[in-house]
Amino acid sequence: MGLAVAQMGPVHLADDRAAVVKRLVAMMREAASRGAELVVFPELALTTFFPRYWMTEAEAVDRYFERSMPNADVQPLFDTARELGIGFYLGYAEITPEGRRFNTSVLVDRTAKIIGKYRKIHLPGHDDHKPDAPFQHLEKKFFEVGDLGFGVWNMDDTNIGMCLCNDRRWPETYRVMSLQSAELIVLGYNTPSWNIHWNELLHWRTTTHEIVLQASAYQNAVWIGAAGKCGSEDGHHMIGSSMIVAPSGEIVARSSYEEDEVIMAKIDLGLGQTFRDHVFNFAKHRSPHHYKLIVERTGAGDPLPTAGQ
Repeated sequence: MGLAVAQMGPVHLADDRAAVVKRLVAMMREAASRGAELVVFPELALTTFFPRYWMTEAEAVDRYFERSMPNADVQPLFDTARELGIGFYLGYAEITPEGRRFNTSVLVDRTAKIIGKYRKIHLPGHDDHKPDAPFQHLEKKFFEVGDLGFGVWNMDDTNIGMCLCNDRRWPETYRVMSLQSAELIVLGYNTPSWNIHWNELLHWRTTTHEIVLQASAYQNAVWIGAAGKCGSEDGHHMIGSSMIVAPSGEIVARSSYEEDEVIMAKIDLGLGQTFRDHVFNFAKHRSPHHYKLIVERTGAGDPLPTAGQ
């Protein structure tokens, strides 16, 4: 299938929804012109990465959350998808009719119908104000932990799973979807170049990003399409490195700039099946009765006694 990843350059505080959606539409048209059947957009693609700013929840909802999807601002993207016959993944901030707030993504098919929704589970950051920090990372303040689990949906005979940003760093994310026969996992992210919580070396930000995508694609025999928002948003820099990774762990396409950029690959879904038939034949080789600690413990504890002790 033709898979495109649409990396976004900065979205500033002064940028309105109409301007952002216009950029998304332009990249969607480019992706379709290059033969894409699905295009992946970033996390919180419609706004700046607002969790870096201290504000009340009410102010955040008023400025940055979507009460419905699609809505009038985003409808041009859905209309273009229907016109071109292209599917897409889109991340945004969702507020439900009951007032619950989630960091959300949707999977939209080639008729512009939403066929899947995911709400971010692994929320990073903090919920308290850190006035001495260069910026905030307030996802725990503005969002609830997702309540829909890690789903997989069939689109055009391809099993597609979704996750968001920090989810990509946790191996359980991919394994749960690969156990549902996922063939492709798509995700968006906003990763700051500077970690405010500890003195993480700058190059680790990109290195660890690459490692988790490559290792997870290989260990789960899936393709991965990862779209970042990058560059300097009002002085706050985020990594780029949007990429498409094969089940072999190889990076087959990667962004080159820190601006709006479409990368594209014709992905062979049969390659994943080859790995599932051989190296990672789950039914043949997994021993889940030995993995119980994964779901029994949240944090690390004492070693368990082994046989003969």
